[in-house]
Amino acid sequence: MTSVIWILESDMFPTSHAALRQAITNTGHTIVDCKDEWWLYEPPEFNSETPIVFHGSLGSAAVIEIKRIWHPGSFCPVNNFCCTAWYPKATRWLLNERWLCMPANEFVAHAADIAAEIGCAEQVFVRPDSPLKPFSGRVLDVDSISLEALDYGFYYEDDTLPVVVAPVVDVGREWRFVVVEGHVVAGSGYDADTRRAADAGDDTDARDLAVQVASSMQAPAAVYTLDVCQVGDDYRLIELNPFGGADLYDCNAVAIVKAVSDYATRRNH
Repeated sequence: MTSVIWILESDMFPTSHAALRQAITNTGHTIVDCKDEWWLYEPPEFNSETPIVFHGSLGSAAVIEIKRIWHPGSFCPVNNFCCTAWYPKATRWLLNERWLCMPANEFVAHAADIAAEIGCAEQVFVRPDSPLKPFSGRVLDVDSISLEALDYGFYYEDDTLPVVVAPVVDVGREWRFVVVEGHVVAGSGYDADTRRAADAGDDTDARDLAVQVASSMQAPAAVYTLDVCQVGDDYRLIELNPFGGADLYDCNAVAIVKAVSDYATRRNH
């Protein structure tokens, strides 16, 4: 068996990484802990024949992908995960059936008209188009929308940042699934408010939707995560995220390590 190097930023996900680290060690692969100073100077070089997988912060995952530092790396082609890149392909499953994307400053200047265009009067849901999430998705009152309400000046300085605006939906339980080469290999319920794993039960309907999406839609990357939610009696697709920067919650770490390591080994050869 070819040994895969897993480079981890475990301080990002201390809970889920405990199981991930155990699974990596038990399957004979190698863990290298990521260091902050790597990004100030140069990250270490490894044998080009050794497959390397990264899991940690979205920021580090993006740098690794952009600079193509390691292979297969972080599975974080940023443009592929922008909402505007994959929303049109997922219309039949998408939570937000009506949505618009525009620069943040344009949204602020014309908030009432934009809200009306998607059938909203009092509140809208707003999130960044980018998967790197320079601000978190949130519900805003239409009459009090401002750049400051979108965290402008805190985490980003570009007031033309593209944002997605959609109607507010009352979401119930949520699940995250890990997809490798079109196959759902693991899943976990999670609480969106606390960003912790949640006991959502072994919901076959949620998994069935994840399998349908993963097997039908063009993948943004060979490995990624897919989030599903329950809305009343229906199940909808919330978002896709780069694997290298996504929390794994209580997803089966052994299954993830096996599937991702197998892919990395084949890809490197």
